[in-house]
Amino acid sequence: MILALPKGRILKEVMPIIHGAGIIPEPDFDDPKSRKLTFATNHPHLKIIRVRSFDVATFVAFGAAQIGVAGNDVLLEFDYPEIYAPLDLNIGHCRLSVAELSALSKTDDPSRWSHIRVATKYPNLTRKHFARRGVQAECIKLNGAMELAPSLGLCRRIVDLVSTGATLKANGLVEVEKIMDITSRFIVNRTAFKTRNDEISEILKKVSESLNGQKA
Repeated sequence: MILALPKGRILKEVMPIIHGAGIIPEPDFDDPKSRKLTFATNHPHLKIIRVRSFDVATFVAFGAAQIGVAGNDVLLEFDYPEIYAPLDLNIGHCRLSVAELSALSKTDDPSRWSHIRVATKYPNLTRKHFARRGVQAECIKLNGAMELAPSLGLCRRIVDLVSTGATLKANGLVEVEKIMDITSRFIVNRTAFKTRNDEISEILKKVSESLNGQKA
């Protein structure tokens, strides 16, 4: 069985939960010099892969990994029907927001928008959000450095994840609308959940117990 975990900030937050569930990866997992992407664990039939956060959902949806951890931003952006997300891990707290240059925000009124162009990693979520408001959203897909788009004239606004807001502030941007709050979820491939229910249910139980133990 394969557990897909996201690189970066979420990995640091999720590992205490994974360890608490009795899943311990091989030493290379914690070695910053290691180039490995697949890691053995203390369970002979369980391996861990470490991939980009957006790719976790894809690996699980297509059955290359049976279980994983992904933010609900990623899950909603792709909306894979093959993914079951039974457990909110209550980590990776942030929000998906609309931001624009500070100077523009002083005269701008979001309630009067009818058509906007935004740079974002989340074109599907963005279009759906603005469609509910009756606003036509033209989305420019970027995978990073979103904050550069308004200052370089690519667009006037961005939709991106915000945690502290420090990156926005450093680039002269301010939040003008929150789309949704984000947390990370433990996810399961639906087919695998049917065919390997006992194994996956046991892992889910241990992860849930670990999570509840951390809350106590």
